[in-house]
Amino acid sequence: MFKSMFNHWLTFALMTVLCWGVYGIYLHKGQMAMNDPALGRYKAFLWVGVAYFITAVLAPLILLWLKGAKWDMSGTAISWSLVAGVVGALGAFGVLLAFGAKGSPNTVMAIVFAGAPVINALASIYIYAPPQGYEPVRPMFWVGVVLAALGGCLVTMNKPDPVKKPGAPIAPAAPAVIEKAAAAFDFSRYSIS
Repeated sequence: MFKSMFNHWLTFALMTVLCWGVYGIYLHKGQMAMNDPALGRYKAFLWVGVAYFITAVLAPLILLWLKGAKWDMSGTAISWSLVAGVVGALGAFGVLLAFGAKGSPNTVMAIVFAGAPVINALASIYIYAPPQGYEPVRPMFWVGVVLAALGGCLVTMNKPDPVKKPGAPIAPAAPAVIEKAAAAFDFSRYSIS
């Protein structure tokens, strides 16, 4: 059972959902931990690059070497793969720039993850156009595109407020409010005798 589970495309797709779902949160935490408001995002991006190098350069090199891969690759395959890497890195950099421009992780990532499927759907249908043209595309496809965009808007506009961390200073109440509350409270019931 486990072997078939780890050979199923949905398992890997869900792994990506999990990883990319926390990506923006960890990226923001790294940027903020740099304690450098001006250059923290660039420092965080540097370490994202190091992580990419480890996971996307060293790991595949080792796997290809262990499996005895042949190194014949076409220029077209290399070019498209490089373009994909640049687009992915620019996307990560865009996320960091959005954080640096005071975008909150939950808002930025809601827009990214609601907008990306819409762009993917439209780009896919353009690049891999059906042989009969666009007429056979079912109307529910377009409904799904609109609902994905609408879902991103709803999540962004109705996100919960951040939770205050324990031990964070509480803003003092205005003196007039405290005095009014004290005047309305009957302290005589609690006198010490």
